[in-house]
Amino acid sequence: MTASIRLLLADDQALVRGALAALLSLEPDLTVVAEVSRGDEVVPAALRTHPDVALLDVEMPGLDGVAATVALREALPGCQVLVVTTFGRPGYLRRAMEAGANGFVVKDTPARQLADAVRRVHAGLRVVDPTLAAETLATGASPLTERETEVLRTARGGGTVAELAATLHLSEGTVRNHLSSAIGKTGARNRADAVRVAEANGWLLG
Repeated sequence: MTASIRLLLADDQALVRGALAALLSLEPDLTVVAEVSRGDEVVPAALRTHPDVALLDVEMPGLDGVAATVALREALPGCQVLVVTTFGRPGYLRRAMEAGANGFVVKDTPARQLADAVRRVHAGLRVVDPTLAAETLATGASPLTERETEVLRTARGGGTVAELAATLHLSEGTVRNHLSSAIGKTGARNRADAVRVAEANGWLLG
């Protein structure tokens, strides 16, 4: 009899995590050996339980799914990573794959397809949601510089230019320049619209 594929689940929503565990545990060749609710709990749990495949959410406290993927691949290179997320954003897919993930699917994937994705990732194959893959190719990489991304990420919470400058330890003029550049690159009408566009494309993860 073939040995079970050992799974680690990481999702900050207990109901979602529990549902995934219940569905995947119904498969005779899949065994959930660890469940965590934070990204910074992934590596410690993996080192304790030695999973074959880790299913990671993108947006988690502690570490996001992309950072957790990098840390896990360094700590346990033999563990494959399948990102399972509510947020099917092109930028998330690109960054997850660059971080070393083997697959990227959205959470509304039917249970049978998700189980099959786990098996394929475990076999060393890449599994990517086809619609999202097409969107990612069409969208391309983020046009924002690292500093523009940081300024927009900070601007998500609102605040005046002076408040943003104080938070980022930059001059108000520098913040205005970065905001203006980001607005132009995203084709947005204003700062709030630039944040919305960048968020929708998954460019503000971090």
